[in-house]
Amino acid sequence: TLLRRNAKRPVQPEVLATMHDLAQKAALCEDIPSLLGFEGTAARLYFANFGSMLSDADTAASFDEEGRKRRPPTDPVNAVLSYCYSLLTKDLVVTCLSVGMDPYLGVLHRPRFGCPALALDLAEEFRALIADSVTLQVFNNREVTPASFVKRNAGVQLTSDGRRAVLAAYERRIAQEITHPVFKYRISYRRCLEVQTRLLAATMVNELDEYPPLLTR
Repeated sequence: TLLRRNAKRPVQPEVLATMHDLAQKAALCEDIPSLLGFEGTAARLYFANFGSMLSDADTAASFDEEGRKRRPPTDPVNAVLSYCYSLLTKDLVVTCLSVGMDPYLGVLHRPRFGCPALALDLAEEFRALIADSVTLQVFNNREVTPASFVKRNAGVQLTSDGRRAVLAAYERRIAQEITHPVFKYRISYRRCLEVQTRLLAATMVNELDEYPPLLTR
């Protein structure tokens, strides 16, 4: 959906068709390794085309050359993506605790020391909706510039001013209201974090037969 709505240059139809096919297979697979395989393939296709949504050709080319790199981020786009993902995960850790769930006991992410596995599980359905959308916004609206980044050793980091600009955009996005697809009333994305966490809790105690993810059309 994000690629269809925001691509500045055409995305090959077979890419979108393959991603759709992988989503269908993921819904039917019966073991975690297969699910992770489908997710990994879809992620590679998505990030291979992420640059098509960036207005600045040099920024897009830099990301296309590197691809998705996290430790450390090797270009400005990766730096902003990683920062936004950390903000989202932090908010979901707080949300899990407020609902009464342990953010370190996950379902799909393997629990390990210091890893908030459940928060990362919940973050999956919000990555494109919040974090990726903020990343596109700050670059395409020129809220960050080359001066917003500094290169250190093998990685690229946001400056203090850069972090403030991205954080402001993140807060605007998370305060934006949408119509919840299940309950049909308008709530902010921040409130959606809590609603989805409560729905997951209800699913875990068998109050719901199936977890309803937050999907946009």
